[in-house]
Formats: sequence, structure tokens, C-alpha cells
Amino acid sequence: MAKLWAQVAVVTGAARGIGSAIARRFAAEGATVIAVDIDQPAADELVAEIRADGGEAEARIADLAQVDAIAPLMADIAERHGALDVLVNNAAVTRAIDFFAVRPEDWDLIHSVNARGLFFCMQAAAEVMRNGEGGRIINIASIAGKGYPATSNIAYAGSKGAVIAMTRIAAHVLGRYGINVNAICPGVTRTDLYYQVVRERAEASGRLESEVIAALDASIPVGRSNEPEDIAALAVFLTSEEARNVTGQSWNVDGGLTWD
Repeated sequence: MAKLWAQVAVVTGAARGIGSAIARRFAAEGATVIAVDIDQPAADELVAEIRADGGEAEARIADLAQVDAIAPLMADIAERHGALDVLVNNAAVTRAIDFFAVRPEDWDLIHSVNARGLFFCMQAAAEVMRNGEGGRIINIASIAGKGYPATSNIAYAGSKGAVIAMTRIAAHVLGRYGINVNAICPGVTRTDLYYQVVRERAEASGRLESEVIAALDASIPVGRSNEPEDIAALAVFLTSEEARNVTGQSWNVDGGLTWD
């Protein structure tokens, strides 16, 4: 039987990259996927492709920086589907910014989605889960949150460090309700954000984009950066019954870049 059969799984930032890979893999494993994203055409396209492959999915449009809409969204999903079993907090923003160039508005934008929005999604989903049969929460953090020095910017690293800390505290608080909470910390991963940062670094340094990519891969012990599917594979494990006693952990998927 598929590992996530009949589970209702919310994936934020689902339209592209890591979120898209997780949504597709969850659907393939039998979950009903609720793809939450700010980009309606891209979310609709993802859902259409999942359905064409025989999976169950629907799109919900939300800007997670607008936290007042989050609790009603989670409650409505649970009411419509009869449960909310899994939340993957993947939505995030970043760009390449030099240490001395970070502005208050950069900080506020990055934290409004990556930390503030993530927390209120976690809180709202946990409220539904604790009144049901428990559930699983996976927060997509980053090795930047553990001090990886080649991060896109320090504000992004700070937001992802907050995700790791919140994951540990939430796991302690929510375990009594049968809710497991873990974080995945991707390293260099080939997503739209990755290619955006590559372009920005190439422009800033006068190098070709191919040179920036080659330098990134050369810095990784296994010699290759992640594909989004590498993150999705771990997300399936953490959501499955095989991980029933795994909680409060922050799992690196980075080809050996870090060991914390």
C-alpha cells in the first residue's frame, strides 16, 4: 500500500521547486494534496498534472505573509476533507543580498513569510490536528539556519534558524497530542530560488552563471547539488508510519556540506 494512503496533506509554496516535488510525491504515495501558493496559475497547473497522473489534489491561493487568513484556511481544509493529517511548511522567499546591503524592508519581507507565516501555519494546523487524531508537521528550513556561510543573505539565515528553533519547541509542546514536528534543512538545491541567486551572484561577480553553478557543486563533498526530489524523499519518510517516533529533529540534505 502507498505510504500516505488517504492522508490529507497541505503543502505551502507548492507550485514550484521543493514544494512541487513534495506535492507530486505525496500524491503518488496516496495522499490528497492541498497545494497552497500565492501563484494561482502555477498552482492550478500543478494540480492538473497531479490529477492527470491519477492523484488527488486541489489548489488554494494564499499569501502567507497575511497571517489573518491562515487559521480560516486550515479550518476550511479540515472541514472540506474531514481531516488535516500533514502540513509541509515550505513557502519561503529570499534573494542574494550582501551583508551591508540588507535593509529593514528586506528583513521584514523575508521573516514575514519564512518565520512568521510558517509559525502561524504550524499553529493553525496543530489546532486542527490536536482535535483529531494527531498528525505530522514538516518545516522546510535550510542549512543556512545552522550557519552555512554561503547563504543567500543573513536575514534568510536568521529566518531559517528561527524555523529550526520553533520546530524543536513545537515538537516538545505538541507531542502529547500525537503531533510529530520535524525540519528538513536542504543544502544547495536546484529550484527557482537557486537559479535566481545564481543569476544575482553571476551579475555581482562578473562570472558566467555556469561558473557560479560549477563552483557551488565543487564545494559539495559528493560533487552535486540537490534536486527537489531529494527533499521530497525525506519528507515522505518523516510523514510515514516508519517515522512515528521521530520528532524535534532537523535533518540535513546537503551532500555533506554540514554536519550539525
